[in-house]
Amino acid sequence: MVPLCLITAWVFILMLGSSVIAMIVDVIKQAKKMHNIPCSDCQYFTNDYRLKCPVNPFKATTEAAIDCRDYHIGKN
Repeated sequence: MVPLCLITAWVFILMLGSSVIAMIVDVIKQAKKMHNIPCSDCQYFTNDYRLKCPVNPFKATTEAAIDCRDYHIGKN
């Protein structure tokens, strides 16, 4: 009975560890994707929570803005 419990405990620990590693990998992938959003460097970005972008208000600061056609480099 003791070897069965020991094996079960190690299997549980290994499964938990693999889940944590998978979660960390997913978080890193999501963070890299979010850093590709160009809005904060765009000339039209207002940094106002009510209207972040007057050109594309629904896409601003979302993943849809990664390939924004209206992206314009400049300082506010």
